Amino acid sequence: MTNDRPVIQVKAMLIVPNADHTAHAVSLNAPTTENPGGYHRLIGGTVEVGESHRDAIRREVEEELGATIGDLAFLATVENIFTLDGVLGHEIVFLYSGRLDPTPQTAGATLTENDGTPVPVVWRSITGDGEVLPLYPSAAEPWVIDLANLAHGRARPCAECGH
Repeated sequence: MTNDRPVIQVKAMLIVPNADHTAHAVSLNAPTTENPGGYHRLIGGTVEVGESHRDAIRREVEEELGATIGDLAFLATVENIFTLDGVLGHEIVFLYSGRLDPTPQTAGATLTENDGTPVPVVWRSITGDGEVLPLYPSAAEPWVIDLANLAHGRARPCAECGH
C-alpha cells in the first residue's frame, strides 16, 4: 500500500547570536529557483523518529559543526511552508537560542551536511538590515530580533501597535 500523503518535516533549529548581539550564525545555502542568490538558514536539522527536539538540536550541532551548545533555551514552535526548486515543503520547527563552543569564525567557517558537503557559515545582521538574502524559516525573524532587544535591555514591542 502506498502512502501518497505529503510529508511534514519536524526540525530543530538554533539562533546563535554573537557576543554583542549584532549578528547571528546562519548557513549560506546555494542558489535555488526561488532564491537565485542563495539564502540563509538557521543552524539545525531534522528530528529523528524517537528523538526529542532538544536532543535533535544538540546532535545536529555536534554533527554539523563539531560544537556543543551552552545556555540552550527553547523559544517557540514555528511553521515553515516554502517552495524549494519548485517543490512544496512544509516544516514544523522547534526554535532554540544558545551559544556555540567553539564559536564559528567570522570568516571561513563551514558546517558539514549529512552527505559530507561543506556549507559556509556566516554571520547575519540581527535586524536583517542590509541583508539581501532571505532567512529561513522566515517565521524565526521576530525571535532573532527579540533576542537582541532583550540582550540590550529593550522590551519586546507590542504585537498590535509596535510600542
